[in-house]
Amino acid sequence: GYATREKALEHGVSQTINFQLTPETINLQEVVVKAGENPAFEILRRVQKNKETNDKRNLTAYQYESYTKLEVDVHDVDEKLKKSFALRKIFRVIDSLKQINNDEGEPIVPVFISETLSTVYQKNNPEVKRENIFKTKVNGVGLDNNTLLTQIVGNSLQDFNFYRNWVTLMYKDFVSPIAASGRIYYDYELSDSLMIDNDYCYRLDIYKKSKQDLAFAGTIWITKNEYALKRLDLTVDKDANLNFINKIKIQQELTKTNTGSWVPSKTRILMDIKALKNFPGMLAKTYISNRDVQVTEEKEAKFYETFVEVAEDAQLESKGFWEEHRHDPLTTTDLQVRAMIDTINHIPIVKTYVELLDILINGYKTVGKVDVGPYLYTYAFNNIEGHRFRLGFRTNPYFSKKWIIKGYGAYGTKDNRFKYGGSLDYILSRKPWTQFSAGHSRDIDQLGIQASELSDDNAIFYSFTRFGNLVRPYWLTQNYLSVKSALNKGFTETVSITHKNFDPLFDFAYRKDPSDVNSQIGENYTTTEISFTTRFARDEKYVEYWNDRLNVGLNIWPVFTVKYTLGVQNVFGSDFNYHKLEGNIKQDLKMGFFGTSTYNIRGGHIFNQLPYPLLKVHIGNESLFYTNVAFNTMQFFEFVSDSYASLQYQHSFDGFILNRIPLMRRLKWRMVANANVLYGSTRQENRDIIAETNSDGEPIPGFGYLDKGKPFIELGYGIENIFKVGRIDAFHRLTYLDNPEVSKFTIKISFQVIL
Repeated sequence: GYATREKALEHGVSQTINFQLTPETINLQEVVVKAGENPAFEILRRVQKNKETNDKRNLTAYQYESYTKLEVDVHDVDEKLKKSFALRKIFRVIDSLKQINNDEGEPIVPVFISETLSTVYQKNNPEVKRENIFKTKVNGVGLDNNTLLTQIVGNSLQDFNFYRNWVTLMYKDFVSPIAASGRIYYDYELSDSLMIDNDYCYRLDIYKKSKQDLAFAGTIWITKNEYALKRLDLTVDKDANLNFINKIKIQQELTKTNTGSWVPSKTRILMDIKALKNFPGMLAKTYISNRDVQVTEEKEAKFYETFVEVAEDAQLESKGFWEEHRHDPLTTTDLQVRAMIDTINHIPIVKTYVELLDILINGYKTVGKVDVGPYLYTYAFNNIEGHRFRLGFRTNPYFSKKWIIKGYGAYGTKDNRFKYGGSLDYILSRKPWTQFSAGHSRDIDQLGIQASELSDDNAIFYSFTRFGNLVRPYWLTQNYLSVKSALNKGFTETVSITHKNFDPLFDFAYRKDPSDVNSQIGENYTTTEISFTTRFARDEKYVEYWNDRLNVGLNIWPVFTVKYTLGVQNVFGSDFNYHKLEGNIKQDLKMGFFGTSTYNIRGGHIFNQLPYPLLKVHIGNESLFYTNVAFNTMQFFEFVSDSYASLQYQHSFDGFILNRIPLMRRLKWRMVANANVLYGSTRQENRDIIAETNSDGEPIPGFGYLDKGKPFIELGYGIENIFKVGRIDAFHRLTYLDNPEVSKFTIKISFQVIL
């Protein structure tokens, strides 16, 4: 039995009406309860016993045709928001159109719909995947370039395997109902048995033991003969420790292959993102249909190096193609969705709002063939430059799909000096991705927080270091040439030649002949260096975006980087010969129920005698903001080393601890912990090269260094997800407490948007 539902019909119109029915309780005349084990447990044990045979990972290789339909809608729009100055013109047009409702009868505004037809090739041991997209159709509000969307709306990023103990969804790990440890998180009820297709199945109803856990509720169907997953209907509700989510619903059907393993044949995913103040809610609906599954021999490794391959004519319209090849016909609602999106796109104000959103996300404003920005670096104020104003640009693919030109100019009102930089990139090849770069710049930089030391992920931290008193600032004039290529799967090789001139704006001097206390004093220097960098990231997946590559998905493997630098004397006026060797290992460790750990191990050695700006200046943090690349209780330019090894470790507990505290669980706060350890040393010869006085005989400050065998240690703990976006970290410094002006304890804040 099912609960009754009613929906209105329209007179004189041919229509299809879909009902989602809810099972209705049946009252039995008599129930006999006998002592014993829950009968669902025996079924689950047999599922575990047959897991290896039934799991698709048991297949050496296979391929199939996949059809994917993705729709994104806006819903739950506040009436005040509809009448606001910004949106009233848009909703005036929408209200004049025929209303489209979701399955619950609520009005929605579609903003995106896509169809993709592809062939997917899967290989296990190692587990790699390739998708060849041969036709796609994308309609969206404000979309001018579909290159990136074409690659990510297919099957590749929508693959769920419930035979794994943990299912990754939106970068979060959810425990599978048939996981080996499933009974810790779930209650099970054997509620029915029935025929599905040609398989006799047990129906198990699933219930979460803790509302806040990242787990599912719903129903799974297990075949009687193979004890394989036949069908599932699972939901993540709003009580789970997730941000911005009302509901996630996953329905999946699986089909048996001729080898005994089961692969998904149909998958439906619904994600309901809740409305916030002044922001409407969103619905994302995905339907995936797989057919013509063929168990095959694995192809050569090079074939799988491409994650997504898009046919050149994939976006070209072919008359009658979709009617012939799509796995299921479009519904009347699907056609209405496309028509409404086209109408919205013709509203003039929509284009303006889309451009503003793009500027907010990417930091650039597109003006024809050029992007102007990034705006984060537009203004700063410091003791050297006074008010600093900066304007930059980069070309986009409308200019060229091979050449990328970047440049910026900056001016300080106090020093009245002009700063500038420019670069030229040329994409030699896209398969494998090979890029040539050249650049020239002259600007003010700071020891210990150089732009080259900070990745793009720390742009906010770097922009704030331009404010206030600059840390041992210097003029840096730089020229470079480099070639980077992804020669083999996982490996990226970079060769570069860099010429730099260091001209300090602080007291600095070094002995050109360290063995002679009366030797000539140098107060600036020039270097020419050649560097070789190897980076290895197993199974890393990339898609192309304009003239760049984006890493998609979480990599479960460590990422290794090794860099060797050779400094060459007397080449373009360079002053030193030297050798440097640096290494880095970092990884995200998914620990399921216990959260996620991230570690970053660095180490390096400098083999020659050099002045301290050419040694390793460890990154401190005197700002209010937390960053994971710095030691947060260390001062700027506090320590310099010629040999070093460090570990930076962070663990996010998600809801593991606070979900168990009755009053705290409602807040959905999450605990984090940090541990940063640094070993380093500086040889006596690198201390002796620094002069005590400059060329005018005035004393100059030296630098701090770590004692060999005595590490710098700081421990931290904090709370994230405060009001959904805030984070507060407290750090205790445990060593080198006698250094002047150090802080034994500090508080850092940061902001992040996470699920």
